[in-house]
Amino acid sequence: MADYTNEKLNPQVTASYYDYLIIGGGMAADTAARGIREQDSFGTIGILSSDNDEPYTRPALTKKLWTDSTFTEDQVALNTTKEIKNTTLKLKTTVTAIEREHHRVQLENGTSIQYKKLLLVTGGEPKMIDGPDDEHVIPFREWSDYRRLRDFSGNNQHVVVVGGGYIGSELAAGLIQNNTKVTLIYPDEVLGGSQFPSKLAKEYEASFRDAGVELLNGRRAESYTKEGESFTLHLDDGSTVEADTIVIGLGVSPRVSLAEQSGLRVEDGVYVDEQLRTTDPDIWAAGDIAFYPDRILGRTRIEHVDHARKSGKAAGKAMAGSGEAYTYTPYFYSVVFSISWKAIGTLDPSLTTLIDEVDNGKVVYYLDDNLPVGILTWNIEPDLDAVRSILSDPPIDPQSLRGMIRSQ
Repeated sequence: MADYTNEKLNPQVTASYYDYLIIGGGMAADTAARGIREQDSFGTIGILSSDNDEPYTRPALTKKLWTDSTFTEDQVALNTTKEIKNTTLKLKTTVTAIEREHHRVQLENGTSIQYKKLLLVTGGEPKMIDGPDDEHVIPFREWSDYRRLRDFSGNNQHVVVVGGGYIGSELAAGLIQNNTKVTLIYPDEVLGGSQFPSKLAKEYEASFRDAGVELLNGRRAESYTKEGESFTLHLDDGSTVEADTIVIGLGVSPRVSLAEQSGLRVEDGVYVDEQLRTTDPDIWAAGDIAFYPDRILGRTRIEHVDHARKSGKAAGKAMAGSGEAYTYTPYFYSVVFSISWKAIGTLDPSLTTLIDEVDNGKVVYYLDDNLPVGILTWNIEPDLDAVRSILSDPPIDPQSLRGMIRSQ
């Protein structure tokens, strides 16, 4: 029988040493453990997570759980410790310090754990606006946030979503399809205007308006107050909006304080080499916090699930001695209503854009000095390797880009 442990409720630490210790309990932690196990069948793996839940598929929290009735919560968990032998998961566990010289981490409960090799996949901290803590104010990030929002939505309750990025737009789209009154506040003049060419941004915004979402464009929520059971959001133009529940979807800041405090090199994120190793030879970093050298995009930091999965796996394998570089260039994607898009690289509509009509969708090339630095596919199913190939070795004449990407 597999030797594994899943200590869920604020555990006292029973093991004081792991061959591989992972700080962070998201999708990157899950794939890292699987990567380790591909290289090392027996080394002990410990995962220290501040989350309430075992690793889970995060995209479902803003997508399928709201829009696909056949996808249920029992499909969200990744079953990390059930499927990976000799792996211990400790939830509700906060690491307060890394003592590199002793190969040891200190925990908030006063205990410590030693490691042979350490991986940082600490993810991001949701950005907030000023206001009192309340269960009806949700900086949306975790599975527990989804459960709260489920409880506070439906029955025509009024949910105000702050932020028009991935999280905000997907939740607004999901909520409006679940008998909820939705207001979306975002700073762009047109929703998606900071990423998409004007024509596509207008199409994107119209899909929300047509579905019944109240759109407050060109505005930022600065703070909120509570009176009785109702909230009032205060916007930067002096106006106010009432709400039963507030969802904050303003993105995240990378959690790099542990790395900084331990003396690791930190720039935009935790600085790593081609194998995702930090400036300490026994510490790696992956996922949202890794500032890594991408073979196509150059040194960058990416906050998206594809990168979390792939970089976590690569870091785990490298920790266990694979010697392999992380050569994958991740894509990002979103699905709202009838619009599905995927992209690699820089989406900046201030650049020159070339739009290619493909079947019933479009391909947008973002050009800098006539060379593509980002590619967006809109309502088509692209060959993403072809997208990567174009970005790494583009044609000299940008007009030659037309027809290079087709729907599969």
